[in-house]
Amino acid sequence: MENKDIVITSRIRLARNLKNYRFPVKMNQEEAEKVVREVSDAINRINLNYKLTYMRDLSDIQKSALIENHLISPALAEKKEVAAFLLSPDKKVSIMLNEEDHIRIQTLDKGMSLKECWDLSNKIDDVIEEAVDYAFDRELGYVTSCPTNIGTGMRASVMIHLPALSITNQIEKLLYGVSQLGVAVRGVYGEGTKSLGHLYQVSNQGTLGASEETLIDKITQIARQIVEKEEKTREHLKKNNFEDLEDEFYRAYGLLTNARKMTTEEAMKLISLIKLGNDMKMINVAENKDLYELMTKIQPSNLLSFAGKELLPKERDNKRAEIIRNELLS
Repeated sequence: MENKDIVITSRIRLARNLKNYRFPVKMNQEEAEKVVREVSDAINRINLNYKLTYMRDLSDIQKSALIENHLISPALAEKKEVAAFLLSPDKKVSIMLNEEDHIRIQTLDKGMSLKECWDLSNKIDDVIEEAVDYAFDRELGYVTSCPTNIGTGMRASVMIHLPALSITNQIEKLLYGVSQLGVAVRGVYGEGTKSLGHLYQVSNQGTLGASEETLIDKITQIARQIVEKEEKTREHLKKNNFEDLEDEFYRAYGLLTNARKMTTEEAMKLISLIKLGNDMKMINVAENKDLYELMTKIQPSNLLSFAGKELLPKERDNKRAEIIRNELLS
């Protein structure tokens, strides 16, 4: 898992549609139910033990928690028709059904692992394709609901932690330059969301006219260039601003381990700082803690799931601060 300190996760998502069905936006409930059944039967055929969950059986909090854990998309959570997802036991594979397309195969893993994610996605794709007929055009490739996904139907993305570039006000210029290379930069939960805790998603924009391997190589190369800039900026900060930076890290740790209430935004910023301090070997706190996992755990709906009951906004801030204290001081 290359660059796991800066590249937090890698993800491959494949968009597929079944040949003899209308797109989800035009389907009736009977058609949508058939799609779910066909795909789940294809997966169950080889005993992968994936769990099928219908969106209609979940509360809004449960749906939001799944988004916060990057297991489903916001678009799937909003579906009011027959929609579902299949989840692997290790939660690395999620197959969303009747989102924008009939099938969205998503594989997720830690660090710079796009090739590994692609290999797994490809295997799952082959399993499904053995049992169903995909909508495929010899010239265009895989036919998708949105024209931007036609071709490979693949999105390759990495979640990158870029606090040093953010602190030094270089992030906007960098992200603008990256966008000129045909790469999309989005927030924590994808399109239309903002960055939290200095986390950004970088992914390919086009899917037509290039192979999956070419697209993965492109994102990998660009991600490595971004990582290199982040590393050089960290080295510069450590060399020229050591005392100020060290003070910021320990102040962040002091707040996180003593505060009695904490908003999501403040907590993400402070956890991001102590993660940076640990990664730069400038502080010696929470060394054996998965700070990205902590960032995920304190998101609003995950917080409510953890509490097991509804909480008022003030109570959520109190519970968030309590979880952070317990996690960092244990």
